Parts: sequence; C-alpha cells; structure tokens
Amino acid sequence: MPEYREKLWASPAPYVATALIIPASILVFAPISMFAGILIAAGLYAACVLTLILSAPLIHVRNGEIIAGRASISADLVGEVQPFDGEEAALERGRRLDARAWLLIRGWIRPVVKIPIDDETDPAPYWLISTRHPQKLAAAINGSRRPASDD
Repeated sequence: MPEYREKLWASPAPYVATALIIPASILVFAPISMFAGILIAAGLYAACVLTLILSAPLIHVRNGEIIAGRASISADLVGEVQPFDGEEAALERGRRLDARAWLLIRGWIRPVVKIPIDDETDPAPYWLISTRHPQKLAAAINGSRRPASDD
C-alpha cells in the first residue's frame, strides 16, 4: 500500500505578516519603557511563530487509513480522489464548495484534493484538503483503497 506524509507548514507570508506585531508593540509600549516594548514585541512575535508551527496539520496515508489533522477515516470508506490545482482548486474552495464538506484548507496552499466519502452515516459528502502535492496524495489514497468486491 502506498504511503504519504505531509506537514502543512505555513509559507513565509504569514511569518512576515505577523512580524507587524513588532513595531505595533513597540509603538504601544515605548512611552512606558522602550526596553519593555522591545521585550514584549519579541515575546508576542515568538508566540505567533510558535502558534504557526504548532498548528500546522499533518496529512498521512498509512495502512489503509487517511489522517488529516485530527480527523481520520479508513480508505475503504472513500471514493475516487480527485486532485485540483490552479483555477480548478479555487473553484473547489469557492463556488463549488458544499457547506456540509469537511475542510482542512490553508490559505497559503492553493492545490487541494477532494475525497468523496462513501459512508452513509457520515454527514460530510466529501473532504477537501489543502496539499502541496495533489497528484501524489490522490495516488496514495486511491492506491490504499481496496477494490470493490462483486458479491
């Protein structure tokens, strides 16, 4: 069975954007104490970076199980996975999105895979997951599924 593992790390953009907390903190605390302003700014930025690092979800396909963040499902309970990139991925995240779908999307990762759920007890019709390698993830999940038996 194919195996796949990907951590959805933040791109450099969120780290740069959260760096704006540094001058804002210094501006607020400088009238009280410049040293305190710099210290608080460094601490707040460190907290932002730590949050971005610790909140990066893991996507893992292993032993017939799909793990996406905190959710997991057996590969036997999913249909044919479709990878999307570019404009098609934007449509899947936007106009084509079903409100009942389970989402693991990150704004800094454009490609997605759509994993249809074939479990009648599951209220979500599909999972939509951000990934930097949509074809590899789709191939790993599709390769992990057992062929439907003709009973």
